[in-house]
Amino acid sequence: MLENANYLTPREIVKELDKYIVGQDDAKKNVAIALRNRWRRMNVKSEMKKEIMPNNILMIGSTGVGKTEIARRLAKIANAPFVKVEASKFTEVGYVGRDVESMIRDLVEQAVGMVKEQKQKQVEERAEQIVEDIILDALIPPLKGANTVKEGEFLSPDHELNEKTRERFREKLRNGELEDRKIDITVENNNSGIGVIGGAMDEVSMMNIQEMISGMLPKKTKKRKVSIGEARKILLEEESAKLIDMDEVKEEALFKAENTGIVFIDEIDKVAGSSAKQGPDVSREGVQRDLLPIVEGSAVNTKYGIVHTDHILFVAAGAFHISKPSDLIPELQGRFPIRVELSSLTKEDFNRILKAPKNALTKQYEELLKSEDVELTFNDDALEELASIAFQINTEIENIGARRLHTVMSHLLNELLFDVPDVIGPNAHIIVTKEMVHERLSGLVKNRDLSHYIL
Repeated sequence: MLENANYLTPREIVKELDKYIVGQDDAKKNVAIALRNRWRRMNVKSEMKKEIMPNNILMIGSTGVGKTEIARRLAKIANAPFVKVEASKFTEVGYVGRDVESMIRDLVEQAVGMVKEQKQKQVEERAEQIVEDIILDALIPPLKGANTVKEGEFLSPDHELNEKTRERFREKLRNGELEDRKIDITVENNNSGIGVIGGAMDEVSMMNIQEMISGMLPKKTKKRKVSIGEARKILLEEESAKLIDMDEVKEEALFKAENTGIVFIDEIDKVAGSSAKQGPDVSREGVQRDLLPIVEGSAVNTKYGIVHTDHILFVAAGAFHISKPSDLIPELQGRFPIRVELSSLTKEDFNRILKAPKNALTKQYEELLKSEDVELTFNDDALEELASIAFQINTEIENIGARRLHTVMSHLLNELLFDVPDVIGPNAHIIVTKEMVHERLSGLVKNRDLSHYIL
């Protein structure tokens, strides 16, 4: 169930992370080791396999330095279910708000979605054939008795003509010549919600009861008149679902969530106690104590079955401007043995962020304008000026890390984006120079009241 053959070495993982994240080598190294250790644990042959627990990681660093991006990219590299939650959104048991177990249920939903998508690809060819036959029957219905003719028997002239017509239309369908033609199809009606009357009930029990009742009731269908192109999408999803064994999907998804799942808990510092903060602490320490059994390893009930959290990797992160990691309750501190401090971004880091990553902002804007046949390029000195301005604003006003680049890039290019294609037509070539950057952003730097621009 784990793609062990495709698992990367720690150095290869860091190399993949380098494509999207500038700097933060220590954090990348630690998450790479944590990810590789999962593959190592899955290949342990002895009973010790059950005893090897993941080393959860606590990332400390201001906003916008890459904490979330490192965790998200790590999950993509591992092809693992990933959930990001904010600790400040949870409340202590007994208070109004989400309970901490909901993050595990969200993780399982992610895993189910991933496994279903994988299974759908496996049955895609078969489902496409079934859908083609359904659409063909809607266009040219087969004559009665046509399906009962045995091999070697002669077809009547009417049947023969019908079959030839159907084959011609089948060819047209495969060539995409009939995509806009409207046909009537029968689809399942999934809009009928089922309410449960009674006293207070937890989320899982409610979902299980609703699923049980919906499973007992007959499936409702309705007729829809849609284009063949749209019908193909709707029917392909329905037929693929019929070909998939959902029990197998659930089993694989639970295994995937338990053994490869990654939960990223952001703003962990917001639930840490601190003498600097005024007001009641009634929920902050309570949230920590509710998080503790999940991170330690417990059984969580979901609509797909019991999930054991012992081997889920938890990555917590926080800026810790007001509080300190030591303000967390000792038991929770002990469950995040690996601590990584992410450094603030320098002017040189900003410059590299604009150039190096595969998803760099400059490359995103270039692709956006390329869709309108307009070529956009940035001079090196223009990028240096952009980096310098972003760094200066972060230093003087509020440090929001790399997110500041979105502010300055938007301010620089908004007028240009507004003029395309009405004023600036196709085949134009726009070069962003240092002078252009200085001209358009000088007011942004001079104005000390930048609250309008802070994200």
